[in-house]
Amino acid sequence: MFEMKMSNSETVELFAERFGCKPEWLVQAPGRINLIGEHIDYLNGLVMPAAIDRYVRMAVRENGTERITVWSDGKSGSFGWQDLKPFKGADYWMNYIGGVVEMYRREGIEVRGFDAVITADLPVGAGLSSSAALETATAFAVETVAGVKVDPTRRAELCRAAEHEFAGVPCGIMDQIAVGFGQKDHALMVDCSDASISPVKIPAGISLLVSDTRVSHALGDGEYRKRSESCDEALLILEKPGWREVSREDLSKKESELGSSLFRRARHVISELNRVPAMKDALVKGDLESVSEIMKSGHESLRDDYEVSCRELDLLVKAAYEFGFENGRVGSRMTGGGFGGSTVTLVREDSAEALKAHLESRFRAEFGSEPNCFITPIADGASVNSIH
Repeated sequence: MFEMKMSNSETVELFAERFGCKPEWLVQAPGRINLIGEHIDYLNGLVMPAAIDRYVRMAVRENGTERITVWSDGKSGSFGWQDLKPFKGADYWMNYIGGVVEMYRREGIEVRGFDAVITADLPVGAGLSSSAALETATAFAVETVAGVKVDPTRRAELCRAAEHEFAGVPCGIMDQIAVGFGQKDHALMVDCSDASISPVKIPAGISLLVSDTRVSHALGDGEYRKRSESCDEALLILEKPGWREVSREDLSKKESELGSSLFRRARHVISELNRVPAMKDALVKGDLESVSEIMKSGHESLRDDYEVSCRELDLLVKAAYEFGFENGRVGSRMTGGGFGGSTVTLVREDSAEALKAHLESRFRAEFGSEPNCFITPIADGASVNSIH
């Protein structure tokens, strides 16, 4: 879609080549991983994402027209915002831009035309929130050109609404919050019921290792929606107002009525809701052995109860645990929506390169292809800078 690996300066230069003038602003929005709390953001659960040092970049210039024109990796699009509808077919990627523009228009903000070039070193379809990064970059562009500033939480809500209505993905607000509120060296414990945020410091000497399987996931193809609908159905059977009110005892009493599939979906939700505060406590205490077990059990729950993992993800997690806690591996699990995408592994800094090589070797031997593994710091959230 827009995976052009260019630096800030190269993105600015590319804009000048495409449009014949310098951009006025450069927006950059990071991707994110999620340490724990998977597939419960859309259930008003607790999550623990962190922004990473991989970005969607957008060079922007006001064009004085009533149209927005974007170019990325050989693809281009131009649209006005009167009677804007979801894009179809080859233009589907434009929904993450046009949808945001439409939500701002509905918010009563006077949208102004601009030209933009989009580049990224953030892998697309890797479970690292490239869609939320593009939405957030677009939101910053719309605000900057219009000369307004929207409350950051409201910005995240508008971006989520765009993904719901235009992209057709019933996501929670975790991704947009992580991209917008990211804090260097901290994960964010987010309560998705009210978007409240508690930063959680990652212990010193720990690195993030992201391993992209290069198996692309497509969350708009129905499986993501099926999981959400299954949880709604289970909650009706459980006769509770929300998942925070469901206990393990409640679940056990309704096991036969739920049936095998809904029971397992519900068991994942309840267990994952408990893992998030446990992860916070373990990180605060520096209890890395508990972190290891929490991430392992989280992956197993996603694999067996929620059924959103795949062979490639399972192999990477298994290989990480084979590497050994004593050798520097802390914890590992799939991250993101699943059905492909990436794993996230916490590892001691002095062991990160060795573990990266181990995962690459095991993956290559099993599948005959190369994963995209990279070590990344935890980064700050999205920002916009003037070009002088």
